[in-house]
This record gives sequence, C-alpha cells and structure tokens, in this order.
Amino acid sequence: MYPKGVRGVGITAGQPASDLSDLPALLDRVERLGVDSVELPTCAMDLVVGGRIRRPHLDLLKRACAGRPFGYSVHGPLVINFFDDPARLPRHFEVLKASLEVAGEVGAAHYVMHSGVMPVQPAEVIEAAYARQREWLSKAGDVARDCGVLLCVETMFGDHKGRTHASLPSRLAREIEAIDHSHVWATLDFSHAFLRLGYVGGEYLAEIAALAPFAKHLHMHDSFGLADAFETVFASEKLAFGHGDLHLPVGWGAIPWQALMERCNFPDGVLFNIELNPRLWYAVDECLAATRALAAEARIGA
Repeated sequence: MYPKGVRGVGITAGQPASDLSDLPALLDRVERLGVDSVELPTCAMDLVVGGRIRRPHLDLLKRACAGRPFGYSVHGPLVINFFDDPARLPRHFEVLKASLEVAGEVGAAHYVMHSGVMPVQPAEVIEAAYARQREWLSKAGDVARDCGVLLCVETMFGDHKGRTHASLPSRLAREIEAIDHSHVWATLDFSHAFLRLGYVGGEYLAEIAALAPFAKHLHMHDSFGLADAFETVFASEKLAFGHGDLHLPVGWGAIPWQALMERCNFPDGVLFNIELNPRLWYAVDECLAATRALAAEARIGA
C-alpha cells in the first residue's frame, strides 16, 4: 500500500479524562479506523509529577495500550523549551527524561517535542539559545537511545504577532544535522511551517524540502497559512476566515500537498500522523483517506 520505508499512517488519540478512565474507549474508537499507529498525548495525562513518573497512572496507560493492533508514538509536554533561561534548562531536561521513559515503556517508536521558541532578541542572543538547544538535545538523544525511542523535534510557528522567534524549517534542518545524533530527528508539522512562512515570508516548498530528509515524523493537518488577525466568538467563525492553527482535515486548507509529495524526499521509517481538530472528527474518514493517498506517493531517500 505504501512505498518501502513508510512506517504507515497514524492519528493522534483524543485527550482522555484526568483519571484515564475513558482512554480504553478512545483507543477503541481509533482502532476501528484501521490505522497503523496512534499518537498518545501524554502531555495531558498526569503521567509525570514533579519531574518523576507517576507509576499508578503509567500502569493504567500501559494496560489500555496493551494488545492493540497498532504501534504508538508519543507527544510529550508542549512547554519543554531549550530556548528558555539557562537556569531552568535542567528542569526542562528532567521532565523530558521522564517523558521519554514513559514513551519507552509503552513501546512508542517516536517521541515528539516542540522546538525552541523565545521572544525576539538580538541575533547573538538567539544564536546562544540555539547553541544551548543543541547541547541539551544531544543529551536527550542519549536518553532516547536508551529508551529505544526516536526523539523528533517539531516545527513551530510563533505567536502571529512578530514577538516570538521560532525556527524556519530550513534552520531546524541545519540544527538536526549539526547535532548529528542517531536518535534526534525532526517532526515536520506542515501546517505549523505554513503558518510561519505565511507570516515571515519565504518559499514554502523549498523550506519543507530542506527539512524533509530529517523528518521521521510528520504531522498531517491543514490550514491557510493565515495569522489570527482578530478574535472570533465561535470556532466556526475562525474556520470561516481561515485564521490560525486550525488542524483541518487534509485537503480542506491551502497547503499544496501534491507539490510537497513531488518535491520532498523523506527518510526511511517516516510516519504520517494525523492531528485532527476534535471538533472536526466527523471528517476523520475523509482525512484518513487523503493522508493515505499522500503516503502512497511519498518518496523515500535521495
């Protein structure tokens, strides 16, 4: 169905209740879709408390996941940020280490974390932050290797108001290449990159093509690359204007998917993971079919 080297198509599971009581039902719902993998939002599961794994909760997670006909990836805490103040970076690393260990225990192939974001600063301050991030991601790669997980660093888009620095895809590619660690790769979020390029300008296809060879993990959802220009009242109004990080079904927005598949070369083992807005789950079958069609056209290697 897919070219050799494509791990398959997955989807992010819904956010469970804090006691994880509805997690088995959420996984049952996903299982009916026949996906190859499920991304677990462990960022919202109370699995790490004060930098330490909460074992009773992890046991609940492992029981819910056991015996399923699909593999797993994990999305850890969103706010882990190696662009933060140097004094806080050991704390970020402590939470990341515990989160990677959780991913390893559930048998996840990939662990997704966000790339660094910070207030816009002079160039030398930003470059110092990149140097710190490379150092800590290299250490995290060692932990990921010990856990049997690939650490996949995700493209971000900033705050839509020009106050936040986030890496362009090509810059993240250079950072991953410089780290040069067997267990540190990228998560290419096509919509995040579309939003970032839509704000700062640049050649979207060229930027994505630069990161694609380092991206073992892909986040599949659509948007129009438009900033949140003003507040809306209803979620449907945001859809009407096409503003922001909408997490639309693939094909509903303006991302040039076909051109991307023709331009990009992905690494062996790439996973296409759908991140669908929970409000739009009624379109999950349509989104899954579109994503599977794209995965079937993916080019692996040079």
